[in-house]
Amino acid sequence: MPSNQNPLGTLPARFRRERLLVVGCGDVGLRVVRQLAGRLRVLALTSSPDRTPLLRQAGAVPLIGNLDQPDSLRRLAGLATRVLHLAPPPGVGAGDPRTRALTRALRLRSSASSWVYGSTSGVYGDCQGQWVNETRAASATTARAQRRTDAEAALRFHGRSVVTQGPVRVSILRIPGIYAPDRAGGTPRERLARGAPVLVAADDVFTNHIHADDLARACVAALWRGKPQRVYNVNDSSVLKMGDYFDLAADLYGLPRPPRITRAEATAQLPPMQLSFMSESRRMDNTRMRRELRLRLRHPTVATGLLGG
Repeated sequence: MPSNQNPLGTLPARFRRERLLVVGCGDVGLRVVRQLAGRLRVLALTSSPDRTPLLRQAGAVPLIGNLDQPDSLRRLAGLATRVLHLAPPPGVGAGDPRTRALTRALRLRSSASSWVYGSTSGVYGDCQGQWVNETRAASATTARAQRRTDAEAALRFHGRSVVTQGPVRVSILRIPGIYAPDRAGGTPRERLARGAPVLVAADDVFTNHIHADDLARACVAALWRGKPQRVYNVNDSSVLKMGDYFDLAADLYGLPRPPRITRAEATAQLPPMQLSFMSESRRMDNTRMRRELRLRLRHPTVATGLLGG
């Protein structure tokens, strides 16, 4: 096989095993690292030297670099055969320069054959409670979701354009609310304890969730099974409105159910960020995830996943 079709062919023997680069190695990234430790070489990009002991303990080789400093990313070129990109865009601006800087850096040498990007279900915008599958056009309304849309476009372009080095399979995971009992802020317990309100049934919105462990397993499945330039909804099979979700959690935890307020009252009382989550309603279809990634969820509903929290 010509070397330009085999990104491993020109590397020393010690580099010819599979190597995964994790960019944005927070809670979910660490769960992925722990799942894969010992099975392949895992590299983890971090901008904080203080995190290197934690990354090593999980089983990753830390690499210092900063997505906001493109020159620091040049050393990443050619290091990985697969990439898991979980880093968020900047908190301001119209696009995601971090993702564009990463793709430019990794194109300097042979590109990884498989990329997985953790996006957000927010790119769909408000679907007024309709069922949503991956063929629905993105219609982001918030600035943070629009930045994710920009990142998705950059990665799809990367997947289509790196033709001289062989095909690049880019899988985009559209992720809703992540929870887990052992995740910081990963259960509704704190919100319930302070009595934060939810909407009355007539004004309520459908919400979607995924357990952090199942999300990590979806990332791994997509790295090997994802189809080229393919979008996957990554969520469990719960069908709940937001208020019903918090009622269920309250009952499981033995806490009082949250107070209900109208949308007009919420607009007057709640901060913009919290209000934004109450302004979009959709029911996400996870059929493609289950069939193509062949992922069997360990926590198929929030009822089972919240019990540990």
